[in-house]
Amino acid sequence: MKHGVDRMGPLGRYSSVSDRIAKSVIGAYSTSFGLATRLLGPRHRDHVRNIYALVRVADELVDGVAAEAGVAADQQRRMLDQLESETESGMRLGYSSNPIIHAYARTARAAEIGAELTRPFFASMRTDLQLTPADPKITEAADPVSFGPADHADYVYGSAEVVGLMCLRVFIRDESCTSEDERRLVRGARSLGAAFQNVNFLRDLGDDTQRLGRSYLSETGTVDARAQEQWIDAIRGQLDAAAQTIPLLPGDARLAVLSALRLFSELTDRLAAVPAAELPRQRIRVAGPRKAALVLRTMYEVRMGSLR
Repeated sequence: MKHGVDRMGPLGRYSSVSDRIAKSVIGAYSTSFGLATRLLGPRHRDHVRNIYALVRVADELVDGVAAEAGVAADQQRRMLDQLESETESGMRLGYSSNPIIHAYARTARAAEIGAELTRPFFASMRTDLQLTPADPKITEAADPVSFGPADHADYVYGSAEVVGLMCLRVFIRDESCTSEDERRLVRGARSLGAAFQNVNFLRDLGDDTQRLGRSYLSETGTVDARAQEQWIDAIRGQLDAAAQTIPLLPGDARLAVLSALRLFSELTDRLAAVPAAELPRQRIRVAGPRKAALVLRTMYEVRMGSLR
């Protein structure tokens, strides 16, 4: 073959471009998950980025981007339905004209991710649209639309736990797991996804209630000191449950997952230290140097074989 001639066929070229587009999404929206993804083994990185990109596109659609563009609520629902339909078509065909969906579909086919995981995800995204009041001009004085504990559990399963399960299928796609180990890994992935989501509910309390008019953590729309303590306890239990299963993961996934868990554990401790009344007024973060220190410590412990 002559020098300079592209050895990649048209589909390979398009797939490579789609992966790069997905990578740019995680880079733009999440420094924490972007960092964790870089710690994955090379065989996992693009796949996890592809999952994140699809999830982020759907999340942005229902979290105000479409509304800001002037898209009416009924049209947003139709757009979400179309996104789900195109995702299932892409998974079935192995191709989509939408690069984000194409990248995700390739990952789904490689890791045997099916509609049993995407449908609950899109169902939770529809819940977000139902929780958004018809009047987009939400004020701090407005009563947020909320749901109770059972609805919370269903929402968190679809919006976060299934994403953890998608990533798990990527990690173990080439592994031989016993049925018992796989059961434990599934429980760990769901626990970690739930912990991440509940941490973000506390971090985004002000934005959710004031800009979007939603309340994920209480039926009253507020989180008092007692509720804050209960949610912190629940999150710590979820993180502990997930930590127990990390040694069962393939070696090239442990560092990334444990680093992400450590970061969210740090966020949980910081959220616990903030007075409940202040939660809607500030978004708790972990500074870059502290993130780097957490990762370095985790790298050392993983290398030494001490995960806890």
